[in-house]
Amino acid sequence: MTKPDYYEVLGVSKTASADEISSAYRREAMKYHPDRNPGDEAAVEKFKLAAEAFDVLSNDQKRAAYDRYGHAGVSNMGGGAQFHDVNDIFSMFGDMFGDSIFGSFFGGGRRGGSRIRQGADIRCNVTLDLVEAARGVTKTVKFRRHEACPTCKGNGCREGTTPQTCRYCGGSGRIQQSTGIFSIQTTCPQCRGMGKTITDPCRDCGGGGLIAATVTREVKIPAGIDTGTRLRLQGEGERSPDGGPSGDCYVFISVKPHKLFQREGQDLICRVPIGFAQAALGAEIEVPTLEGKEKIKIPRGTQNNDVITLRGKGMPVPRRNMAGDLHIVTHIEVPRKLDPKQEELLRQLAEYEHETVLPERKSFFGTLKEHISDFFSEKGKDSGGSES
Repeated sequence: MTKPDYYEVLGVSKTASADEISSAYRREAMKYHPDRNPGDEAAVEKFKLAAEAFDVLSNDQKRAAYDRYGHAGVSNMGGGAQFHDVNDIFSMFGDMFGDSIFGSFFGGGRRGGSRIRQGADIRCNVTLDLVEAARGVTKTVKFRRHEACPTCKGNGCREGTTPQTCRYCGGSGRIQQSTGIFSIQTTCPQCRGMGKTITDPCRDCGGGGLIAATVTREVKIPAGIDTGTRLRLQGEGERSPDGGPSGDCYVFISVKPHKLFQREGQDLICRVPIGFAQAALGAEIEVPTLEGKEKIKIPRGTQNNDVITLRGKGMPVPRRNMAGDLHIVTHIEVPRKLDPKQEELLRQLAEYEHETVLPERKSFFGTLKEHISDFFSEKGKDSGGSES
């Protein structure tokens, strides 16, 4: 997928100054900030893209490489940075602009001077059989996460009390330490960046404001899904400790092996046993498919491990109107036990084949006979030479 032009992302010209680029990034970051666009994934992606563009255009070396070679010019220089999480952007650029973008100016990024963190992601597992994976299915999943304590309504305080402003940091959530000419900001150890402390905690949750709970959700699984795929349940993860967005729940898919079908991507392989007579003379047999049985023709002279392909009878391709193939692999079975009639017929066939040997077999036996003859001839010569 072609990346957009970084100058167009920020809405500046290619001759824009560093101040103009910074100002443009401020504007885009404020416009597409996740807290201003709750639940809008498109805005989040534009927010990330603006940060990626700023990462390149605010760096003189990266910008020069980008101006000369485009996106390929900065790919080997580590830019633009790939921001998979908006918190990465807060960490990299938040302090650069102060509260004007990521702070309490519009309720996002920081709360009382401490960064608002997204809740943790969680996971659950779903196991499907091959038919479920082929047709698509809706599954009920259960997972554990923390919910707001019903006793204190999530504030962590005993009834009748409220959180107090942290006296150590004055509610900022951060403290500043000076070492010579350097000044370093660190998270307040007293309130752990929250800006508030609880002096009289709730007995049920111990002041955490959350209790463990089991959550049940319905998950629609698309047809053709395979082991290792994960589905995202947005906002179903842990709550943010700072009042920010919740994390996500990821559903990891596992498809059980099937007794008849072996899966290779979207194709299926099925080994079908046939008899010697069916292989030699040809036959019409029934084979299994995902939709039921289907008749196929076994060509005359079929060999062991020959493949007959049924187009479009494999696994569906997720979210596309197409499917893989089903490959029927022949396996010629040799009977372990014979009744008298079968044994008699096979002996007759063996005698007949001995009298009318096929060219390939005649060539082999002829070569074998010549080899044995040459061997004894050379041995006789060696024996004669040693006696003289």
